[in-house]
Amino acid sequence: MKKYIVLLSSVLAFWTQAQDKIDGMVMESGPQGKHIGLPGANVYWMNSQIGTITNEEGMFSIPFSEKHNRLIISYVGFESDTLLIKTPKTIHHFLKASNALNEVVVQKERDAVSKTFLSAQNVVTINSAELLKAACCNLSESFETNPAIDVNFSDALTGTKQIQMLGLTSPYLLITQENIPMVRGASQAYGLTFTPGTWVESIQITKGAGSVVNGYESISGQINTELVKPFTDKRLFVNGYANQNGRMELNTHINHKLSDKWSTGLYLHGNLRSQKEDRNGDGFLDAPLAEQINVMNRWQYQNPETGWVSFLNLRFLNDEKQVGQTNYNPDTDRLMPTDAPSLTGAEAWGSEIDTRRFDSSVKLGYVFPELPFQSFGFQASYSNHKQEAYYGINQYNIDHKSLYSNAIFNSIIGDTRNTFKTGLTFAYDSYDELVNTQNFNRDDVSAGAFFEYSYENLEKLSFTAGLRIDSHNRLGTFVTPRFHIRYTPWELGSLRGSIGRGRRAANIFAENQQFFASARQLQLTGNGGNIYGLDAEDAWNYGISFLQGFTFLDRPGNITFDFYRTDFKNQIVVDWENPRTISFYNLEGESYANSFQIEVNHEILENLELRTAYKYYDVKTDYRSGRLQKPLQAQNRFFVNLGYETDSTKKGSQWKFDYTLHALGEQRLPNTDVNPPQFRLGEFAEGYSLMNAQITKVFSEKFEVYLGGENLTNFRQPNPVLGADNPFGANFDTSIVYAPIMGRMFYTGFRYKL
Repeated sequence: MKKYIVLLSSVLAFWTQAQDKIDGMVMESGPQGKHIGLPGANVYWMNSQIGTITNEEGMFSIPFSEKHNRLIISYVGFESDTLLIKTPKTIHHFLKASNALNEVVVQKERDAVSKTFLSAQNVVTINSAELLKAACCNLSESFETNPAIDVNFSDALTGTKQIQMLGLTSPYLLITQENIPMVRGASQAYGLTFTPGTWVESIQITKGAGSVVNGYESISGQINTELVKPFTDKRLFVNGYANQNGRMELNTHINHKLSDKWSTGLYLHGNLRSQKEDRNGDGFLDAPLAEQINVMNRWQYQNPETGWVSFLNLRFLNDEKQVGQTNYNPDTDRLMPTDAPSLTGAEAWGSEIDTRRFDSSVKLGYVFPELPFQSFGFQASYSNHKQEAYYGINQYNIDHKSLYSNAIFNSIIGDTRNTFKTGLTFAYDSYDELVNTQNFNRDDVSAGAFFEYSYENLEKLSFTAGLRIDSHNRLGTFVTPRFHIRYTPWELGSLRGSIGRGRRAANIFAENQQFFASARQLQLTGNGGNIYGLDAEDAWNYGISFLQGFTFLDRPGNITFDFYRTDFKNQIVVDWENPRTISFYNLEGESYANSFQIEVNHEILENLELRTAYKYYDVKTDYRSGRLQKPLQAQNRFFVNLGYETDSTKKGSQWKFDYTLHALGEQRLPNTDVNPPQFRLGEFAEGYSLMNAQITKVFSEKFEVYLGGENLTNFRQPNPVLGADNPFGANFDTSIVYAPIMGRMFYTGFRYKL
């Protein structure tokens, strides 16, 4: 009897342990109906750090957890699957070979904003659901509801919003479109306004040094936009927008499936602002008179049988802006650099910025049918950006032609835990600039090679180590190392670290066009360098981040701590501490940017999402007048976003509510002590808060309307235009802008999908 009890206990113990785990095999279908096990496939529970790797026969065993019920199985070259698991059991699962790049099959609605626990890089993904929480008329306005990016105001005239990350402006970000460099060179000032928000499928924000695959220019991070795909976009999509200040926009997507392999889309965007607004009564337009036509034709090809996939984009843009005094007439009041305004000051001050841009890109991808973990990709783009602009008596024209190509080979070493990417890059940029009466012409040519190795262990450790070598006719031959690491100390915890170098040729005039709309004199103090007589910018970025998921009141959430530091070995200092000049010179001393952020996301009530963040910036540069905090940079920023959606009473019918608060601390202002008393500003600008809100009514899957408001507290900067009464005088300046110029603004719109 005793032996029987012992035997029974052993059987029960074995049976209990077996019930606490999932055993199985991951396979592919081979020739003649054979089943082939897949070694090194990833198997893990969704939204957790519990995972494993299949062995050489494709077998796996993973602990069962009642907290999770969706098991993800992925393997390079195959479509990922998500299995609904409610009880412990044995699984034999077949993966289907995938010949489409960057596609994952997941049986779960994506979060509007998601953070990955498993990637070695610190990446935040924003999908289309998040972009719809605001009017999102263009890419520069797509970050209002996300704390990863700061949105500032570039000047008092153009209404252009400038983005910053880790305390640094957008030129230090690598901004790509489907991993092809897009907003750079001539398009740096206004390029973000050239991508309509409805064209964007998702945005990936990478903090810190990015991947060596995408180039050497990334210093503070990378922003990559994925455009909507003709195969998956709606057959017809129409979005209309109008606000009380006279801004009207219309977006139309027309997609057509030509065959099982070919699909094409025509994307049309137009915006118009013809209404003059001068609410503060300074005689200057609060927002430009503007007109833009933007047309893109997109082709997509995929052939699962042969392993080929490709995209082709063709786009043309015409953008026209008029800014300045409300009574300005460009036909009669325009002045050239050689002209001088009359002493009576009778002429009105104005500016026109006309841009014509053509760009094209092609992407080819091939997955080896016999080796689904191995693939080859090729990217190429060409753009011609021509801008003609004048600001009062200052003139700035730029013609920028750019050619870029990148060839990438992906494979594994042993199994899918060890992957690598290697390839070659070639880039050519031709710049033809006219600054008043002086020409600045140059050609930049670079060729480079890169290698990036990644180790993925879902249980504890992942890292990516990359190195690229580039030869540039102006920057010389240099090495760019990048390293990212992720460690999982416990469940739902992700500790990351990164280090990397970035270099770039600063396009000082294109990146600082706001200073042309002032009486400041340009000063270049070069040392014989190869870019405007200046040297290339060179910086190292270091970062550490910790992400912890949690469940509170039976609802999921996460908390993130980030700290990043950027150290410049050389920087082109933009010095405007003297209100009479704007000076450009090489760094003489130190320049650094420290960024700390804590962010909490949580579903505080059913269908009510809370995102809140606090950010602190310590950004200082050694100017010739001493070490100073970066001007117009709030050291303390606070962010809150609340989003609520009602349950659908019937398919597609619901309400959506969104509220966002931005609170900014005081900002240091550039020195104006030499100005007459009436044109002097204090040392600091006071802090303020901005509130935005939007309500959306979804009537059906086909139709919805939205109503929103921006700057609901009606906070406006007093006297954003210095010397507005005499725009041709020595004290005229429109560049010292730290707060909104436009007051409270309401808008409405609709979306129709077929």
